[in-house]
Amino acid sequence: MENRGTPLVELRDISIAFGGIKAVDRVSIDLYPGEVVGLLGHNGAGKSTLIKCLSGAYQKDAGEVYINGEKVTINNPRDARAHNVETIYQTLALADNLDAASNLFLGREIVTATGTLDDAKMEAETRKIMHRLNPNFKKFSDPVSALSGGQRQSVAIARAVYFNAKILIMDEPTAALGPQETQMVAELIHELKRQGLGIFLIDHDIHAVMELCDRAAVMKNGALVGVVNVNEVTDDDLLGMIILGKNPAKAA
Repeated sequence: MENRGTPLVELRDISIAFGGIKAVDRVSIDLYPGEVVGLLGHNGAGKSTLIKCLSGAYQKDAGEVYINGEKVTINNPRDARAHNVETIYQTLALADNLDAASNLFLGREIVTATGTLDDAKMEAETRKIMHRLNPNFKKFSDPVSALSGGQRQSVAIARAVYFNAKILIMDEPTAALGPQETQMVAELIHELKRQGLGIFLIDHDIHAVMELCDRAAVMKNGALVGVVNVNEVTDDDLLGMIILGKNPAKAA
């Protein structure tokens, strides 16, 4: 691949074992600004474990993490956030009974000079960020339990972006969504790319990865099968990597 400058993230020779079993074995992968890298593989392939070393959910046994070319230590999610890494899990971690603004600022509320919650300011900020990400979002006063799946994703993404995420980890963002909702999330991801964020997208769906990602990294049995440019491979190539552990670049 051509020289694209310094990656946003470099994971170098990451290894982690549980009970003597290597879940991730010397895996290296990088991510550039304005890029989506899909992580594919069967359950147990190691993709989620690898990325949890970046999100701070797990501590790696070996290897190094670089962000913007600088070696960093990430021992917990707070460390990850300090390096502008945010994770959007499949569950979204939203409080169903609260509205969009309350979810956006949950645990990081804006208060007035007298120490009371500044609801007006939080709603204004929420409207501003949502207009930037999803101009069609209108349900600001509804509890998020009343929102569609795509709208809920919008709130979770807005929360990450508002607090200055530069590196976003998304876990199966279109799982269980209908075609319209999936398209809404796809548009959100394209908008984040335009704004220069880098996204690691963990997915089982080859079609979603082909549509949303610039590159795909495939893991099998804790090892990296390979990283390919999505526009240079077919669905069958990716399937062969996932099932057979066969890298089409090496076979060519």
